[in-house]
Amino acid sequence: MTATKASLPTFLNFSKKANLSQRMLQIGLIITLFFIVIAFFAPVFQALGLIQDPTEFLSNPMHQPPSLKHLFGTSRLGYDVFSRALFGAQAALQVVILATALSMLIGVPLGMVSGYLGGRLDKILLFLMDSIYTLPGLLLSVTLAFIVGRGILNAALAISISYIPQYFRVIRNQTVSVKTEVYIEAAQALGANTWQIMSRYLFFNVIQSVPVLFTLNAADAILVLGGLGFLGLGLPEETPEWGYDLKEALQALPTGIWWTTLFPGLALTLMVVGLSLLGEGLNEFVNPRSRRDNR
Repeated sequence: MTATKASLPTFLNFSKKANLSQRMLQIGLIITLFFIVIAFFAPVFQALGLIQDPTEFLSNPMHQPPSLKHLFGTSRLGYDVFSRALFGAQAALQVVILATALSMLIGVPLGMVSGYLGGRLDKILLFLMDSIYTLPGLLLSVTLAFIVGRGILNAALAISISYIPQYFRVIRNQTVSVKTEVYIEAAQALGANTWQIMSRYLFFNVIQSVPVLFTLNAADAILVLGGLGFLGLGLPEETPEWGYDLKEALQALPTGIWWTTLFPGLALTLMVVGLSLLGEGLNEFVNPRSRRDNR
């Protein structure tokens, strides 16, 4: 008897025959998992004494270059850049997951209700969501962050508002097209109420695009969080956050202190690229039309 190889999902096929969309998804998945592992194990590394406390002022704070003691050097304020880069991934993931989850939990049900019920409620929700959608996302987040103040939850709330219309529009359009299907009409004829139809028949047929949108919004949310931190409106100053660290680092850049800018900026860029590649790769598998167009 010959042993048979276990089949892997298409997007995990790392053979040379993998197409561009598979490569994008694979690379994006690897980068994203890398930052998730870093965020999870950063407190463990600190507890084991392998990295410095990211909020601790060192005894010699004046811009020490990278060395064996401080792999990424130290900042103007005396922080260890390496430990803050690691813990920055944790802060970014916390805010991003909360922000995208909040916008999804609000936008998806509203989109289903609006698309299925229609009528005046649909027009009101469309007007409200279109009004929010026309506002620049970063400007809206900055305004809300200024109102609600700093903090993980506050930053997530400020960022999430601009993504709600995206989930709403995608789910509403899907619902409008699906609600005329034969199985929906059959459920209505059998006496199923609105809640039963939306939860049993509509929901799983309209959420195919949500993982893609979630991933792409997460990439954008990291940039917005970095912008809030750069403006001093994101997380508290003592919290490791890439945007805030870049703000502090730019003051020393003209004097040749490059490491305090390079490493937080590189971490932020890589995480955004990873999530963007993951979202674009997922779109190729979730959206059959995109696969046909790219053949």
